Amino acid sequence: MDFLLDPNLWIAFAMLTALEIVLGIDNIIFISILVARLPAEQRDLARRLGLGFAMLSRLALLFSLTWVMGLTENLFTVLQQDISGRDLVLLFGGLFLLYKASHEIFIEVEAKELDNVDGSVTANEAAKKGVFWGVIGQIAVLDIVFSLDSVITAVGMVEEIGVMIAAIIVAVGVMLFAAKPIGEFVERHPSVKVLALAFLVMVGMALTAEAFDVHMPKGYIYAAMAFSLAVEALNIRQRAKRRALEAGRSAA
Repeated sequence: MDFLLDPNLWIAFAMLTALEIVLGIDNIIFISILVARLPAEQRDLARRLGLGFAMLSRLALLFSLTWVMGLTENLFTVLQQDISGRDLVLLFGGLFLLYKASHEIFIEVEAKELDNVDGSVTANEAAKKGVFWGVIGQIAVLDIVFSLDSVITAVGMVEEIGVMIAAIIVAVGVMLFAAKPIGEFVERHPSVKVLALAFLVMVGMALTAEAFDVHMPKGYIYAAMAFSLAVEALNIRQRAKRRALEAGRSAA
């Protein structure tokens, strides 16, 4: 048990846990947006299953370290571009995320406007008729992509597999705790939802670029999104104050 007293181990654990949480932000946003398409009574279960799949996929990849690291070996070459198994996973995952996020933006913006014009069933009501397990399946597909990047990062940072497992479990626990309030906040504010979807488009582009060895630091993406969210938070506060002022005038 002496290794538990090693400060370097705890520093590595803290850093890896924080990194896993940061890398899981896009996963939480994706899960929150998909879960919002389900009836209210199914959302909590979908969140738990989605994050459960995220943890299981990370742990499964972690226990397959040889296979994971082998994914970085070249499989074939196209136009002088070496392609590995990891590149293929990132490419298809990035393209899927680009399609899904763009489709959700269309539903959120264009489809709702058309519904308001012709008086038909709203996009939200129509989407809620989707199959529960179809949503879980989409979450599981993206979980594999996000987990691959996360596990490769963990392997590069820490040597002790026990530290990796503990960091992943703690990070998913934090994500599970934060997923519901984040999802409810995004659902209450359509403008934030569109920003989150735009963020997922950026992540999809980054994954696709990474597949072709064009590294795009996620820190830039997170910084841009944090700035956009900060501006939108000010807009939300301004709108709330305006509504309160108008309500006060009406009461007077």
